[in-house]
Amino acid sequence: MIEYVGILLLAALSAGVATVMLMANRWWGPRRPHPVKSQPFECGVEPIALPAGRLPIHFYVFAMLFVVFDVELVFLFPWAVVLKEFGWFGLVEMGLFLGVVVAGFIYAWKKGALEWGQ
Repeated sequence: MIEYVGILLLAALSAGVATVMLMANRWWGPRRPHPVKSQPFECGVEPIALPAGRLPIHFYVFAMLFVVFDVELVFLFPWAVVLKEFGWFGLVEMGLFLGVVVAGFIYAWKKGALEWGQ
């Protein structure tokens, strides 16, 4: 338990600094509300209306796929460090893991999730 004291102290100190920084503006910041400051700002152009119709989500699907495959492939680095300790078993297991990742990539490719111009 004594080895966790440093981590707990660092967490408490970080939470304290974050709280003080967030509350400093409320305590000492100027309070001058104005109707113009409350309006939404869009690149200096007055907002006319909300966009009509459905918003395309293709970019978000593409971004989620990137995150999923990026996080999965991050597991290659620690595996490469301890490859000699795992031996053939580790090599076969990583081959199976990469097979699943490649199968998921091929599935997304065939479904058209990686096509940008839709």
